Amino acid sequence: MQKNLNKIANDTNFFLKKYLKNQKKTNLLLPMKYGLFSGGKKIRSKILIDIGKIFGVDYNTLIKIGSAVECIHAYSLIHDDLPCMDNDLLRRGKPSTHVKYGESTAVLAGNSLLTLAFEILSDKNLNLNEKIKVKLIKQLSQSSGHTGIAGGQFLDLHYEKKKIDIKKIIDMQIKKTGKLFTFCCLSPLLITNRNEKLIRKFKSIGDDIGLLFQIVDDLIDVKSSSKKVGKKTKKDKKKGKATLISLLGYKNTIIYAEKLKLRIQKKLNSYGYKSKSINQTLEYILNRIK
Repeated sequence: MQKNLNKIANDTNFFLKKYLKNQKKTNLLLPMKYGLFSGGKKIRSKILIDIGKIFGVDYNTLIKIGSAVECIHAYSLIHDDLPCMDNDLLRRGKPSTHVKYGESTAVLAGNSLLTLAFEILSDKNLNLNEKIKVKLIKQLSQSSGHTGIAGGQFLDLHYEKKKIDIKKIIDMQIKKTGKLFTFCCLSPLLITNRNEKLIRKFKSIGDDIGLLFQIVDDLIDVKSSSKKVGKKTKKDKKKGKATLISLLGYKNTIIYAEKLKLRIQKKLNSYGYKSKSINQTLEYILNRIK
């Protein structure tokens, strides 16, 4: 599992470094690279590759699409860390981008990574027909804006220090974290022109995987140390964040996460051996709390 993760991370970083090398040189490239190449396991890209295996999609094509996803993810982290958002000074063991380069530069670097994602998806070297590219761009746009990451972050901040019911918490976390995972699950189906029923099924799987990832992140915040995870921990309770832990308690949230993992795996059962990689990734995600 770790070997596969490392290969995907290395291949993704190689593509992105080459892509950025061909960009016109500007003052924002350095802070963009700082936020983009700050480490990270590339779990989203791994999910994309895993689902791609089920539907027989070319690996190199998926690496390019995954690179666009990683640009979106990096942008969202840069903005999440800002003082007006979660005000985090540390990210993956290094000073956050706004600490290193200043707030205004961090905002602009984040914005530039957001737009770079769509430049990658529309690039002539992404060997897909134009209709599929448009579908991917539309799906990633919806996953990133007010119906996705941005909308979820708004709710995350809006719900602080308030009593929020479980349905709203789940909806918020699926938007904030889940929608990029959903994009990764849907992309191979869009590329291979699958039917609407199957697309709905994998949208549900993607939402669930994203929710599982966020739940595990929240559990790590409670029990792990800043040194181990590379960012400030034990902050959710202090800020009054609306999480399943705040509603269900730590132990019951672990039980919820275990059941969620089993629910996802059940949906993938019909793919047999082809779903081996995605099942291993699900186990890896849940084992992060151990």
